[in-house]
Amino acid sequence: MKLAIACDHGAFELKEALKEACQQWGHEVEDFGSYDTSAVDYPDTVYPACVSVRDGKNDLGIVMCGSGIGASIVANKTRGIRCALVNNSIELAKITRLHNDANVLAMGGRFNTIEEGLAIAKAFLDTPFSGEERHLCRIQKISTIEIEEDR
Repeated sequence: MKLAIACDHGAFELKEALKEACQQWGHEVEDFGSYDTSAVDYPDTVYPACVSVRDGKNDLGIVMCGSGIGASIVANKTRGIRCALVNNSIELAKITRLHNDANVLAMGGRFNTIEEGLAIAKAFLDTPFSGEERHLCRIQKISTIEIEEDR
């Protein structure tokens, strides 16, 4: 699977660990930054990563900032992205894929240990969308809202 990952300085260590783990798990990773712990604004890295998922250049994305909140807001401003903020919950990482077919995961570098972040990401990446009709219907309604908002 091809993955886009991005972070700000608040999640740099988690991103680096995640990049290495994802490659070990057999995924191809495109890193949109940050590339060190120097201060950077999360929209500058998160938005291009999400565009790459929207445009099909990457299959899924994982975006991070200190809390994950800002990264999730930017992700969800990107048309076609369904991003869930998941901190400290493997179960929620699974549910967002099963029920919402989320294509981007947001996490907080300051709210998850490296081990927690890796476990959350693995659950997200390993869980397929259920494809159940009730969930498909809800996802279609989300797409309809996007169209309405563009008018």
